[in-house]
Amino acid sequence: MTTGPHGVFLIQILSFRSHAAAAQPGPLLYPSRCGGRPSVRRTGWPRADTMTSGKTSHVGTAQPGGMARPVIVGRSAAIQAICALAERVAGGDAKVLITGESGVGKDLIAQLIHAHSRRARHPFVAVNCAGVPETLLESQLFGHVKGAFTDAFRDKAGMLQQANHGTIFLDEVAEMSLRMQAMFLRFLENGEIQPVGADWVRTHVDVRIIAATNKDLVAAVAAGHFREDLMYRLDVVHIRVPPLRERAEDIRALVEHHLSRAERRITLTEDAMRALETYRWPGNVRELQNVVERLIWTSPSDVVGMEDLPVRLLPGRTETILPLRERRRQRADDLFKALTEGSFSFWEHVHPLFLDRDLTRHDLRELVKRGLAATRGNYQAVVRLFGMPETDYKRFLNFLGTHGCVVDFREFRTPAPNDVAVVTGAPPAEGPPRRGGRGTRAS
Repeated sequence: MTTGPHGVFLIQILSFRSHAAAAQPGPLLYPSRCGGRPSVRRTGWPRADTMTSGKTSHVGTAQPGGMARPVIVGRSAAIQAICALAERVAGGDAKVLITGESGVGKDLIAQLIHAHSRRARHPFVAVNCAGVPETLLESQLFGHVKGAFTDAFRDKAGMLQQANHGTIFLDEVAEMSLRMQAMFLRFLENGEIQPVGADWVRTHVDVRIIAATNKDLVAAVAAGHFREDLMYRLDVVHIRVPPLRERAEDIRALVEHHLSRAERRITLTEDAMRALETYRWPGNVRELQNVVERLIWTSPSDVVGMEDLPVRLLPGRTETILPLRERRRQRADDLFKALTEGSFSFWEHVHPLFLDRDLTRHDLRELVKRGLAATRGNYQAVVRLFGMPETDYKRFLNFLGTHGCVVDFREFRTPAPNDVAVVTGAPPAEGPPRRGGRGTRAS
């Protein structure tokens, strides 16, 4: 480990990479995604065979001299602590569970553990559990024998066997079906591999398990979607990678690191850099990489100012509240705040987002719940609160009913003896219409 310029914490690449490779853009610090999730970033690594487009990602064989250390850039205490923990964990064979939002670089932490371990000269195999159907995932992990299914013309070793003496990285492990979870749990108990179509156990393997997920496994267990015994088996060492918004001090270092390796040299004004530092980055490091790459090739000048930034990054612009599939609670809070402050109106902003499928029914119901909580179950007051004229009361309820987003107002109807305004203008006794009514579209 060394300290780079500007106090940036760096884990240097310890390999034979050439000067030409070092000059290529796209440092390994940025997890890439092209349809699926490649297991490694090409730049800075010995060349590896990868399969993308939503399928299994695989580094098939050990490279001469072992795997290069990934470059992880950051000056925050959180990143330094994570890297230090990863290096300590690398000394043994304990299973590791890495959690964090999509795009934070969980795969890089897995690669870092492998690169610092005694298994570094052996294969690092990455499997995207979300990108492979259940039947194919079984064959990918355990292999199959000739004739096990259509097109099985020969015996094939599974990825667990290919990773023998090395590390297997199970990305999006929470997406495994319950059946696959049971099969993998059996493997964890005895290390035995029985290929698809085989009548006997073919081999035992010695492999280290690193798993990652962007979901809350405790909640998944409570919902019956994930086995509790498997969770405890995987969660021996837990490493949480915080989202970029919780370590804003890393943003400048990440931007400068990426710009220094670009083919075109540009600089950002201080105002533009501050805008990047204050943006929430819901897509985390992957989103930051895409934004920087866009600025490199689309800015008309070599000096990038506020006017060159994407609209959603500009301070005070309502576009920064555009919803994503993650952080549902935060999304509903942001939309509710925008509506109540007057920067959004329901028909002009929320309604189009829902029709464009940028908002789910769950998101809309969460937003309505916040409105009912603020008005103590008063739908007419919610209409006013969301910036709609009172005449849109029936239109609003019909819209909710059409899309199955009606929320029962009675659970929010708490007595308020000292607040006469709350009960004034209460909706009719029959409440909102039932699902199935016809709604109208905003003009």
